[in-house]
Amino acid sequence: MRFVAPVLLVVQIPLHFWLSGVWSDLIAFNSVAIASVMSVLTAPRINNRWAQPLTACAIGAWSIGSIIVTSSSYLNFPNSFLAISDSMYLLFYPLAILGLHLLISAQQRLTVLEVVDASIVGLGLSTLGAAFALQPVLPYFDGDLNQSFLATIYPVADLVLLCFIIATFVMQGFSQRGLLLSLGVVIYAITDLIFLWHNLNMSYTFGSLIDYGWLLAFVVIAESTWRSGTDNRSKNGVSPVLITISVFLSATLLALLAIAPDNFPHFILLPAIGTLALAFIRMSIALNQARNIGHERILARTDELTMLPNRRRLISEIQSYATRNGSLLLMDLDGFKPVNDSFGHEVGDKVLQLVAQRFSRALPSGALLARLGGDEFGVLVDGSHELVLEIALALRATLSYPFIIDGHEISIGVSIGIANNDGADDLLLRADNAMYAAKRQALGVCQL
Repeated sequence: MRFVAPVLLVVQIPLHFWLSGVWSDLIAFNSVAIASVMSVLTAPRINNRWAQPLTACAIGAWSIGSIIVTSSSYLNFPNSFLAISDSMYLLFYPLAILGLHLLISAQQRLTVLEVVDASIVGLGLSTLGAAFALQPVLPYFDGDLNQSFLATIYPVADLVLLCFIIATFVMQGFSQRGLLLSLGVVIYAITDLIFLWHNLNMSYTFGSLIDYGWLLAFVVIAESTWRSGTDNRSKNGVSPVLITISVFLSATLLALLAIAPDNFPHFILLPAIGTLALAFIRMSIALNQARNIGHERILARTDELTMLPNRRRLISEIQSYATRNGSLLLMDLDGFKPVNDSFGHEVGDKVLQLVAQRFSRALPSGALLARLGGDEFGVLVDGSHELVLEIALALRATLSYPFIIDGHEISIGVSIGIANNDGADDLLLRADNAMYAAKRQALGVCQL
């Protein structure tokens, strides 16, 4: 089915001149769009399962609208029935935005932030385009609100679709699929603008060559589904400069609209406000992600049981401790293993939590207490050798009286090794050796 649509399009153009009427305008013309739908559906499977169905539905919705319009040229359809065709044409845009976006990004799952970024750029640039490109045509409508809406909504929607797809293309990096998709949307948008211009000048005729621009766009889009979408993919995302420019343009145009409402079309309010709303959502998402990252970093350096800093945090602090006057204390609990063996790990965990609380209360302000794992704790504390020794004795004294847990009286002790900071990079090793010396020799506290 890949080559059916382009072949039908090539055949259709001379047929337009040789055999006009129902066969050319209704059957042959719409067959190109239907063949494009089939081409999209039969293309090699893309990783995202919704990409091809949504794209096919977008072209299919346009085809239904086209069949109704072309049929109305030969049949007397009521105006209410013709409104269905406008609904189908308008349905093309949300389906195309979703489907074409997924086609470009099928090989890489996008984050919410990336989708919002592309939407901000798309809406922001479309606001600028709507403000200046469509303003000159507004006087032609003579106050006909329905005509104004239907005539302007399509190019505005084209601008949104075009900018959104291009933003996604830029974000994802170059690919054959993305290039052809962007080209197809450009052709579609240009055709709509040409149609609008001719319609306003009363020079448009049904079945003119202008109509084939839409078909060419669908053929190009259908062909893109058969092309690679993985060439030189970029993971850099949308440029912050583009996002900033889009938000700035939307805010500026809103301000200008408030100052000089007669100089700009009021329908730019919708994309402009949408851009600013998305910018606010993006900021909220970014702040929430930053908060989560900060929380995750805290958790990565925090012991879950005692909520003290963990071994990673202590080692990180030791690395920047070389120029400070202080010491590292390593502490290993005495008699803790029998607690786990006799009362269970739940009671043992409660003991560790209470030990952490007693140690925290005994330490001066500014000292860093960390749980290294199991029943081992570490302390970085500033001060002279004499002061550090007094702190070690105070820590040991906190365990001189028992814990009462679930009716059980539990007594444990602690062996403390002290390594005074002299600028060398073996502070942790010396403190560890001192702790084991204190434990082996039953000294309680050993200072090296």
